[in-house]
Amino acid sequence: LKKIKSKQLNSEAMFSQQPQDLVVVAGQLVTLPCSIPGYNGVVLWIKNGLALGVGRDLSGYPRYTVTGNHGSGEHHLQIQHVELTDDAVFECQAVQAAMRSRPARLTVLVPPEDPVISGGPVVSLRAGDPLNLTCHADNAKPAASIIWIRNGEVLNGAMYSKTLLRDGKRESTVSTLYLSPSNIETGQQIICKASNKAVPNGKETSVTIDIQHLPLVNLSVEPQPVLEGNLVKFHCSAKANPPVTHYRWAKGGSIIKEVSGDTYEVIVDHSFFTEPVSCEVTNPLGSTNISRNVDVYFGPRMAAEPQSLQVDLGSDAVFNCAWTGNPSLTIVWMKRGSGVVLSNENLLTLKSVRQEDAGKYVCRAVVPRVGAGEKEVSLTVNGPPTISSTQTQQALHGEKGQIKCFIRSTPPPDRIAWSWKETVLESGTSGRYTVETVNTEEGVISTLTMSNIVPADFQTIYNCTAWNSFGSDTEIIRLKEQESLPVAVIIGIAVGAFVAVIVLMGTIGAFCCTRSQRNLKGVVSAKNDIRVEIVHKDHNAARENEEHTSMKQLMVSLNPSISKCLFLWESLGSYTDS
Repeated sequence: LKKIKSKQLNSEAMFSQQPQDLVVVAGQLVTLPCSIPGYNGVVLWIKNGLALGVGRDLSGYPRYTVTGNHGSGEHHLQIQHVELTDDAVFECQAVQAAMRSRPARLTVLVPPEDPVISGGPVVSLRAGDPLNLTCHADNAKPAASIIWIRNGEVLNGAMYSKTLLRDGKRESTVSTLYLSPSNIETGQQIICKASNKAVPNGKETSVTIDIQHLPLVNLSVEPQPVLEGNLVKFHCSAKANPPVTHYRWAKGGSIIKEVSGDTYEVIVDHSFFTEPVSCEVTNPLGSTNISRNVDVYFGPRMAAEPQSLQVDLGSDAVFNCAWTGNPSLTIVWMKRGSGVVLSNENLLTLKSVRQEDAGKYVCRAVVPRVGAGEKEVSLTVNGPPTISSTQTQQALHGEKGQIKCFIRSTPPPDRIAWSWKETVLESGTSGRYTVETVNTEEGVISTLTMSNIVPADFQTIYNCTAWNSFGSDTEIIRLKEQESLPVAVIIGIAVGAFVAVIVLMGTIGAFCCTRSQRNLKGVVSAKNDIRVEIVHKDHNAARENEEHTSMKQLMVSLNPSISKCLFLWESLGSYTDS
């Protein structure tokens, strides 16, 4: 009966108090109410979906306590010294009654830390310099607002930025105030005030402005102008308060260690014209540096060397060529091989360049009665390929033939192709056709080779096409049959060759006979029974060959030298017959 009554009571239980949304400042005491009259079951407090404990046992959370009269159904959650970790959504749940309260959002506000002005409490600056003040207020929730105050008035124009910290809840604020030199005075006090909802009245800090005056310096150079190689005197005069404590000299940024007073004497060269001499004067407040160039007379020397360019067709090409020289020099830009002056300035600008603008350009500088100098640069123009080729090329019927095209291209061609009829060939061999490509200093030569020229080849139109990233060009080439040499010319060549062979045969024969007579002098007398019979070819060809072979064998057996002469004689005879 008790269980049944308990279930009835639990089923009839209702919230008389539920937790509400709260906004609190970190460190405060917070109580979230929860009352369920007539409910005797287990009550759970839920934080961001997780139970804090069972019933009133919240031992895992030392700052959390369940308060109120349990018998009256009071289960209030009390949080001491609220922290940022308590910024969450809370619920009160009656387990047996299957009830839950409305979710209550606990928002924890965190005041910013004390604001800090960089460089404070006294900010020093040089006279004539602007003032930049930076103030930061960190670790606030929500982010702090920062204002600047001077003489009781808010200064406008400050810039600020916020940074979200790693916990995803607190933020740091940085504000920068800029004041021009005319808007600041020494001794002024400027306040930085930071506030948010956690500290409405804000927190503030201040700095005092201290404007310091550096030495006022004048640097004289005598004499001027001066020829390179002569003596020059530098004098550094200064007015300072407090007084000057130190002088330091430098040339072109390099310290001159051997000089420490207010005077510097030196023999000057051309570098004194481009590398200034500086005098730095120091007092307890800081340093002032002043520099002067010397008016040294010298011939042209290059200050900025022009660079060769590679530009696209139609783009502008700009060359920069800077010289130093004294007295004043004259600069002349010209294209190599042309007498036309393109510019008298350091800059040479070529508008909308064409491919014919490519070439060498010269920047020349002249110092009157002193000297001259020049520098050459190249201009390369990127554009579509250009093909130059003989439109009609020749080949012999039945022989190997070639047609060629020459391609100039900057950048180099990405692709070269030969096409005829329905065939396209870029490289390698296809049937009777072979494509070869050779790179030269002037450009690319592509050759289409055809083996065993046939009549149809002379009726075909051949296209040589080249591409690069800027476009393409095509050349149409025809193959023409090469005419044979005239009969008269052939006969003349044959007669000349025949005469030359006869003369050569006679010379070799005389040489061989002379040598044979020497070698066979004793042999011939001993073998007087040897006979050589000459038989006409038309009597009996077989007999002639047989007797001829026998004669050669006999002669060779007598002396090997004769075999050499016979071989030469037969070879020349065969050539003459042909």
